[in-house]
Amino acid sequence: LKRMSDALDQGLARAWAARQPDLPLSSPFDALILASIIEKETGVASERARVAGVFINRLKIGMPLQSDPTVIYALTEGEKDLGRALLRKDWETPSPFNTYMNKGLPPAPIAHPGMDSIMAAVNPEKHDYYYFVADGTGGHAFAKTLAEHNKNVQNWREVQRQTTP
Repeated sequence: LKRMSDALDQGLARAWAARQPDLPLSSPFDALILASIIEKETGVASERARVAGVFINRLKIGMPLQSDPTVIYALTEGEKDLGRALLRKDWETPSPFNTYMNKGLPPAPIAHPGMDSIMAAVNPEKHDYYYFVADGTGGHAFAKTLAEHNKNVQNWREVQRQTTP
């Protein structure tokens, strides 16, 4: 555990030193928190920097992150799987970890991120996306506007209807 902790500290320090300028992150700990959300949001390595860019864009304008994994963490305290689909009513769960109810980053990481997620947090892709939703292939559909996002959500719901018995 000590070696793992030391490796994380060293990797985080290197990543922080090589971060993009003008990120809305005030410390390496903030980068670690964001990286933990990125880690839980996508298992697709090629999407990490793009997901990070969405969150950075939202942080810059004071928009809530609205990350489902933070709500799951709020519900389970990070101790188990939710064991069911996340419900819209879950977004109202009072917790400092709930990024639907609270703007900015939660108070602590929600998972142990890998170095790829840490690097994505400090070197996010620059783009105009503010939204993303699962696309049915294991990845995500990204959108610049709420209207585009709502269409992507409709597509995702259709995929769910077709694949749910």
